[in-house]
Amino acid sequence: MAGKLRQSARWLILLALWEIAGQLDLVASGALPAPSEILTRLWIDRADYPLHVGATVYASAAGFVIGNTIAVLAGLLFVLSPVSGRVARGLNIAIFALPPIAIAPILALTLEGMAPRIALAAIGVYFVTMTATVTGLSQYDTRAADVVRAYGGGPGAVLRIVQLRGAIPAILSGFRVAAPNAVLGAILAEFGGGGRWGLGTYLLGSLGRAEPDRLWGIGLIATLIAGASYAVFAVISSRMLGATRDVTLNPNASPAASGGGDGAWVSLASLLLPFGVWWGVLVLLQVPDMLGKTPAAVFDYLFLADGSAAARAKLLAALAETLPITLIGMAAGTLIAFALAITSQLSPGFTRAFLPVALVTQTMPLVALTPLLVLMLGRGNAVTLWITISVTFFPAYVLIVQGLSQVPQSALDLPRAYGARPLQQLRLVAIPASLPWLFAAIRTTAPRALLGVMIAEWLATGKGLGNLLNQSRGYMDFGMIWAVAVTSVLVSVGLYAVAMWIERRVLFRRHTYSNG
Repeated sequence: MAGKLRQSARWLILLALWEIAGQLDLVASGALPAPSEILTRLWIDRADYPLHVGATVYASAAGFVIGNTIAVLAGLLFVLSPVSGRVARGLNIAIFALPPIAIAPILALTLEGMAPRIALAAIGVYFVTMTATVTGLSQYDTRAADVVRAYGGGPGAVLRIVQLRGAIPAILSGFRVAAPNAVLGAILAEFGGGGRWGLGTYLLGSLGRAEPDRLWGIGLIATLIAGASYAVFAVISSRMLGATRDVTLNPNASPAASGGGDGAWVSLASLLLPFGVWWGVLVLLQVPDMLGKTPAAVFDYLFLADGSAAARAKLLAALAETLPITLIGMAAGTLIAFALAITSQLSPGFTRAFLPVALVTQTMPLVALTPLLVLMLGRGNAVTLWITISVTFFPAYVLIVQGLSQVPQSALDLPRAYGARPLQQLRLVAIPASLPWLFAAIRTTAPRALLGVMIAEWLATGKGLGNLLNQSRGYMDFGMIWAVAVTSVLVSVGLYAVAMWIERRVLFRRHTYSNG
């Protein structure tokens, strides 16, 4: 009780300081309004919100259901047929790495009604849930599976009784991260794809009015929607976790990313599949040639056309600005997520205090925060790094915490009996046992870091791939738009492949060592 009172007091003090700073315009010349000013503006604009909120909730909910259904089914397929997972790896990363700011205008011109928003919301949730599903299904207790087989159960029984049951917390963990992603996907589609109703549309119409209280109000509503969706699955996950936790560690569990020796055809198929799907979607939707560029058209634009040399030079110069900060942001986001996850295990009260702040940084539209961030940090690498960390650390944090929380308490009894302190218990037992989750977090962070950098460049810094994409949209240069999108996907695939290579080596060595 006393702890809750102290926490409430800290929040009240923070709100009071915020109110004083906002009333006196102490931060960025009024770009940070006082809470009372934000609430007042929300009340004044209350008649505007129902239709805007309804459109965003509808699109994000539909995208959430569609994207997660496909993600769970795909995860099942990839675990039952590991070769299919390796073949689809390039396509999966390509889907995740597609810049929403690049494809939103294209979707708006090729699809009708709410379809562009639903599509982007579904794309935003697919990869996270699919990765969590594969990780959860792969890290099952092989001894429990042996018991099922001893009683005559086949692979279907093992999947139903052992793997699916054990994967429920992992899938719910994916849903927790996916829920805010669906809201963000819908808002980005609204912001970049037009339409009359939606919080993104409302935000776009408010940017030029020099009314930061309205921008913060829109961001607050978006945060509440995303936070409520996160909270639903967080509660369900906490209820389900106790019923599915292992009793002891399973030293014989095989590493999730063990890979396989399928030969060059698997790598070739993984490389070609995204291009085949890309071409097939354009043909299926009958996208005009001027708007929808096929792989051959992009190749012609970059290497064969009259202006290809200038286009390549412009693209490579932008990539040289984007890639270094991407690597720094990826490393920083992962390290911060790991440190916060360890802190939450050592101090459970920290999680309750930290989650609201994390959700705000994860769900508030960056276009609403950008004016404040630019005024506070300038238009250099600092604002890019801040935005990149804000969009990368939260999914990684959730996955790492999920892995640490599933380590059975009985596994900690031995180091505890020898007097090991909580931090030593984590170092000796919990962290090694949750390595698959840590690497799943790194794989998730790798493509997302590039997306964060491009968003920052598009909104704030005026350089790099994000800025080139923004300029190309203004010039209606669809060849460069597609070239930037393809380049971002290839870079993300490269980062993901490096993370997978490290994961295989580390988990294989750990698996070999544990088996003598």
